[in-house]
Amino acid sequence: MFSSLKKSKFIAGALLGAALSLSTVANATVVEVRTNVGNFQINLFDQETPETVENFLSYVNSGSYANAVFHRSVPGFVLQGGGFAYNNTFPPNSIAAGSPVVNEPVLSNVRGTIAMAKVGGNPNSATNQWFVNAVNNAGNLDNQNGGFTVFGQVLGDGMDVVDEILALNRFNYGSPFDTLPLKDFTAEQASSGAEPTGDNLIVISDIVVIDSTVVTNPNLNPVRNTTVDAGGDDGDSDSGGSVGWLLVSVMSLFAIRKRMIAR
Repeated sequence: MFSSLKKSKFIAGALLGAALSLSTVANATVVEVRTNVGNFQINLFDQETPETVENFLSYVNSGSYANAVFHRSVPGFVLQGGGFAYNNTFPPNSIAAGSPVVNEPVLSNVRGTIAMAKVGGNPNSATNQWFVNAVNNAGNLDNQNGGFTVFGQVLGDGMDVVDEILALNRFNYGSPFDTLPLKDFTAEQASSGAEPTGDNLIVISDIVVIDSTVVTNPNLNPVRNTTVDAGGDDGDSDSGGSVGWLLVSVMSLFAIRKRMIAR
């Protein structure tokens, strides 16, 4: 009996130690997103969302994100990229996507977090597209379509760069470029048929790993997703039209949001 008690205490202690260890090693690899507007760094949550981080880093390490553009800008919601690249032709070309990654909706979609975009009605459909949460979207995205997987967080003043991009004028060149952020480009140019160039598009020159230490930024305390339905889709994942690898599960919510704030 004494032996069993000692074993129970040992197991309990081991579990506690593992839990404490997990809470402090939840944050690891740091990457830098380098754009023609400015750079920002992202702390990836390797321990919390290992499959998603591995998937993201596979695109980073292969150079797939070189010349990627932010093709979708919705102030008060998200800034999205990773699916298209500018190679001196407009519109940008699709970036080759690998196999979908399993959904890992353990963290909350609060402002400054990075999450995977996916196909509506399919929680396990994320590939190469990702977005930055411009605001706290927990109420919108933590439970829809199985929950959107948060796998990183913008560090320091990096959101200043994101906010600068979100503040740019947006232009409609048809889906998926119907909310395309452009700099040094006017409505007159757009109406005259002028095509944006690399000087106008928000181009990611590269995403590079700048710190692969096992424990980086241990003081970060990512908010956990406590509302996701383990059953997956909540039924509100359909949207009109074929919009490809976008946040299709929240398009209807989008329209409602825009109507509410429109003057």
